[in-house]
Amino acid sequence: MLQQRPPPTVRAVTIPFADLSSRQRLISSELVCDSDGARAQDRGKNLSDKIEEGFGRQGLGIVSIADVPGYPELRKRLLRLAPRVANLPEEVKKELEDPSSRYNFGWSHGKQKFESGKFDTFKGSYFANPLLNVPTTDDALVTRFPSYCRPNIWPTDDLPELETAFKDLGKLVLEVGLLLAHHCDQYVMNQELGPCAGESLERTLARSRCHKGRLLYYFPQKFSKQKEDQSISSWCGWHTDYASLTGLTYALFMRKSVEIPCPDSGAGLHIRSRDNQVVKVTFEDDELAYITGETAEILSRGHLRATPHCVKAPSSEDASLVDRSTFALFVQPNWDEKIKIPSEYPYHKELLIPPNETLAYGEYSERILNKHYEGRT
Repeated sequence: MLQQRPPPTVRAVTIPFADLSSRQRLISSELVCDSDGARAQDRGKNLSDKIEEGFGRQGLGIVSIADVPGYPELRKRLLRLAPRVANLPEEVKKELEDPSSRYNFGWSHGKQKFESGKFDTFKGSYFANPLLNVPTTDDALVTRFPSYCRPNIWPTDDLPELETAFKDLGKLVLEVGLLLAHHCDQYVMNQELGPCAGESLERTLARSRCHKGRLLYYFPQKFSKQKEDQSISSWCGWHTDYASLTGLTYALFMRKSVEIPCPDSGAGLHIRSRDNQVVKVTFEDDELAYITGETAEILSRGHLRATPHCVKAPSSEDASLVDRSTFALFVQPNWDEKIKIPSEYPYHKELLIPPNETLAYGEYSERILNKHYEGRT
């Protein structure tokens, strides 16, 4: 039997932070907006060519940002806490769960389904809003949109440093994402040869109160050698994110608490290209990557395309007892932002959303969450 050839490796389109913004430092603790909700900032260079190459109709849907001020330190500070969260006593982690939000605040393990329908026990997650501990005090909204409107939960007594580390990195990833969203708007405007119709991506995201961070910890593999035909989606199944942009850190690998390089060159993020080819995508450990989600595709009227992606687990013998930590920030519209579903929309057909229907973002995403979390309490 012929062994299947591994997918080709492709380098993500990379933009230096200095091209994204002419400011030399970030103001993530302030997140200043102008009167229209857009960022008060220096706009940097014209990056339409880079946006098209990375996010456009023929792009893979990923762009990495290099030389972000302060990022390497904040990344390591948070990711080093992921194993400590996962190894808290079981009774402590139980107190950190929030079933009412479908486990979208606090600790979550074994609650989300893979594409196969099985529950995912390979990784644990910690969810929080990096901007607002209490997004709203409106009880009706908390009941209607619990995945966004419920308060954060923090292990204040058992791991107090988690809250600050999580918020600091989350705010930075959001700020860089808003800078990137501005350049996405400029690209869309150039494609349509005039001002954008409707709301810009940047303004929509800048006024949102429900951005969500996810600290992920992949548990060490129990076996020294796995099957050679292991699925490419063995660590995280194929999906598109429903957020607008997802900020991703490079993963941190550890064996018995010692940091090591990735033990398997074939493991990591894989993306399905626009011509239906699977490729492994790489970026450097000090770069911050962003992939496009479904609402970016909707708001840009198809000029930006959502990114089908998955994560492959290491399968070499060198991966024995290795854990993996990473962080994602889902940069997304507010729960009450109106989203008009296009007449031709390739995602979530099983949800039977009628073409041209207008939904609140919270309602759209809750329907998807129902699919992934149904049946587990």
